[in-house]
Amino acid sequence: MKASWLAAALVVVCSQALAEDEAEPHHHAVKVVAEQRLAVGNDALLPIYVSSDWSRAQPSITRAVVVLHGRLRNADVYYRSALAAQEAAGDAGKSTIMIVPQFLAEVDVEHWHLPPDTLRWSLVGWEGGEPALGPTPASSFVALDMILVHLSNKYLFPNLKQVIFAGHSGGGQVVQRYAIAAPDEPAYRARPEAPISVRYVVANPSSYAYFGAERPEPQIAASCPGYNDWKYGMEARPPYLAASTSAELEQRYVARQVIYLLGTADTNPDHPALDKSCMAEAQGPYRYARGHSYAATMAKRDGGTPNHRVWDVQDVGHDGDKMLTSPCGLAALFDLPGCIAGH
Repeated sequence: MKASWLAAALVVVCSQALAEDEAEPHHHAVKVVAEQRLAVGNDALLPIYVSSDWSRAQPSITRAVVVLHGRLRNADVYYRSALAAQEAAGDAGKSTIMIVPQFLAEVDVEHWHLPPDTLRWSLVGWEGGEPALGPTPASSFVALDMILVHLSNKYLFPNLKQVIFAGHSGGGQVVQRYAIAAPDEPAYRARPEAPISVRYVVANPSSYAYFGAERPEPQIAASCPGYNDWKYGMEARPPYLAASTSAELEQRYVARQVIYLLGTADTNPDHPALDKSCMAEAQGPYRYARGHSYAATMAKRDGGTPNHRVWDVQDVGHDGDKMLTSPCGLAALFDLPGCIAGH
């Protein structure tokens, strides 16, 4: 009873915090910086939250859930949300490690007087895998690769079977692009005898990366010169993706396990955090429509997308906590039953 009450309280607190934050501009410094650090290369550190000591052997852990924060870089709020989802998952949550990395901007490093080896990106560059501004030009996707490399350590996580990358809103944009960009090697190279499966949960992002020129709103695309540039399309891709062709990236993406988690009430075309650039407007009027249009477009291309699923979360708007702790959210993160995923 006490655990259930705590989980409910966490959801209420986090939902209120996220709702308030959605209306804030993202150029202000973050209110909290994560205390733990992950090495990215030899010269850079990424702030990160981890629910248990992952520097020691964790034989009881069979699943890792990596939750990506939104445009405000408020990883502390998303970490509380991740813990609420873990608590709501019951026994499935007990064998899971929750991880929330923090992609800071220059303003955050300056405001908090952080060491020069702290990774930082432009205000939006981290969402699409752009190189960091310092101390090295590491892509935010390289930082996610390093999380996979750490989790693939068979001495630290001998029984890990599954990694889930999940993101809501801006974090959903990161997850969708990383599902396209990520190579297979980090998750499998260290454990060919017992490979780790990876799933990508994309919840209510403002936009998607298209593989072709088609768009739900072709008139807007026609008057928008950059509508097909990355992160909205395959043109002008950042260095992390430069070694692969668009066709290779699409083949990789289609083969991956992807769940589009869409709130049926996320239909406000004037939402303060909605991407209203012409590149995004060409994808549809609001998030729910953009998600279904993208999934439908992908399903019509080539052999379709048998590994991709679209799950509607009934009567939920742009609320990360309600999305991730809904029956479909818990099914996506922890393989729990109870999701009725109708369109």
